[in-house]
Amino acid sequence: MRHWPLFDLRITTPNLELRMPTFAELDELAERAAEGVHEEGFMPFLMPWTEAEPQERAKATVLYHFKCWGSWKPEDWAANFVVVRDGEVVGTQELAATDFAVKREVVTGSWLGRRFHGQGIGTEMRRAVLHLAFEGLGAQWATTTAFEDNLPSLGVTRKLGYREDGMQLDTRKGEAVPSLRFRMAREDWKPAEGYTVTGLEPCLPHLGAG
Repeated sequence: MRHWPLFDLRITTPNLELRMPTFAELDELAERAAEGVHEEGFMPFLMPWTEAEPQERAKATVLYHFKCWGSWKPEDWAANFVVVRDGEVVGTQELAATDFAVKREVVTGSWLGRRFHGQGIGTEMRRAVLHLAFEGLGAQWATTTAFEDNLPSLGVTRKLGYREDGMQLDTRKGEAVPSLRFRMAREDWKPAEGYTVTGLEPCLPHLGAG
């Protein structure tokens, strides 16, 4: 799309492709949300959107993407990619930044359809957006946060080489819960083979990196 080149941005990995969703892919992602994102009795998100009924979860997924597209500014953006494996949408990976031109810092967030957990996809899709950030955008820092009981997320974070960056208290379902902060510096980033970014150059001004 000439006036919105982000739809042509692609990150490819040995097993995945990350891209801005078409409407059909967004509908498929909504189905993943309706099927379930995590086990019952556990809440990995600050906003407990997954407690809604399946159709409400699906609708919330679509509306969140519309909101991010509609509020996009070079100084405040959230790129939500669908994660595609073997032609099937399996989840979503976010890369976001505020005042990137000044801070050179990004933050990540993600979720996978529950039936795709435990297959190494979470690590590969996080590495994909870190590759975009460090190799494509010239980021200096990447940050992430997770509840201290969100062991899968913490496992991915530590595997990729983030350093602990303190603790904070967040509110989850009316209770104070510790969250762990992590930060990765550019010099700690270790690129892996088989990760490529295409269609980036026209997107740079929209990402505060032009």
